[in-house]
Amino acid sequence: MLDLEEFLMLRDLFNQELSISEIARRTGHSRGTVRKYLLSPVPPAPQKRQQKPSKLDGYKEYITARLQEYPLSAKRIYREIQEKGFTGKYTIVKDFVREVRPRTSVAAVYRYETKPGVQSQVDWAECGRIDIDNQSRKLYCFTMVLGYSRMRYVEFTLHIDVHTLIQCHLNAFHYFGGYTNEILYDNMKQIVIKRAPVSSDSIWNPDFEDFFKHYGFIPRLCRPYRPQTKGKIENSVGFVKRDFLMGSEFHSFSDLNLQAQSWLARINSTVHGTTNEIPAERLAKEGLRNYEKVPPYHNIRAERRKISRDSYVSYLGNRYSVPYRFAGRDCSLQISDKSLTVIIGGDAICTHEIRQGHSNISRNKEHFQGLLSEILKQNSNPKPKFSPSFKFIELDVEQRSLSTYDAFSEGVRK
Repeated sequence: MLDLEEFLMLRDLFNQELSISEIARRTGHSRGTVRKYLLSPVPPAPQKRQQKPSKLDGYKEYITARLQEYPLSAKRIYREIQEKGFTGKYTIVKDFVREVRPRTSVAAVYRYETKPGVQSQVDWAECGRIDIDNQSRKLYCFTMVLGYSRMRYVEFTLHIDVHTLIQCHLNAFHYFGGYTNEILYDNMKQIVIKRAPVSSDSIWNPDFEDFFKHYGFIPRLCRPYRPQTKGKIENSVGFVKRDFLMGSEFHSFSDLNLQAQSWLARINSTVHGTTNEIPAERLAKEGLRNYEKVPPYHNIRAERRKISRDSYVSYLGNRYSVPYRFAGRDCSLQISDKSLTVIIGGDAICTHEIRQGHSNISRNKEHFQGLLSEILKQNSNPKPKFSPSFKFIELDVEQRSLSTYDAFSEGVRK
């Protein structure tokens, strides 16, 4: 079949009054073909190319459905269909995702780059809710990113107090094998009570101030209403939501953090889009400060409690047993990352491992040894005989002679 250009060329030669034989000789087509197209009133319809089957064909319906449900990234989609058996290249996935998903405009910002070991950035963001023990709980995401290597650390928490924040830092230091000279933060109350124009002049949360002075790093505060100051971390929080949380399923809170660690291992071993290097390999150039050379920081907080009559104290919706002889007493709880200790009169009475979830009970059988026998002993003791709590008072009655009554009665008759 001739294309449009060849058809028009035949017409042009015919209009020059060339014979069909001459046109056939010049164009290389047979006389029958020349005659056929010269007699045709319309040019030939363009022939549709037969599309070759694509390795992506079997996954397009799945991709479209996922993008309709969540605005997932092309890399996330690529990873998911790889797990389903896709063997094609990332580029065809990226092109198809671009076709299916509507484009959105993004405001340009200036990117701040840092030298090795100088700065990391932290954020703590709410990430919706999670069901734990049939109860809906708020979920928070702690994120730390090393500025030079782009190495990430992510941890999900159910609480947002300063001691939880400190523990997330300690876990991140352990994950990275050290920490940077500076750490950049938002102006959150767990960090700063009153922000000054110069970060170092700010009034810090005393618990957090004790922590950063212990390790000797410098806390920096981003300028209010200037989130692009923390561009790396702002992008990281959104990246965690899109690439990990969104569209995923978790069996429990522990399963959530376990899957997050697997996700981190994969992300930190993948070439970064900005540096074009693998963060885990670039980490060796960070020159982090070795946190193991600093004395361990004891992240312990105290809370007051009253021991119940059945010898338990409550903490975060769970109950922990206390030796029965202390029932009804006031106590103090010393709480660390994984355990709590009951303190009475300066003495440590007992220690429990902190339970996850809600409405759980941690019971030590030894705390109740002897309680039953003591109750039976009390019940077996003879009860005192009943004695009334009142007494009869004997009245003194005046005695008179009968003549007195006779005189009284005569007086009445008169």
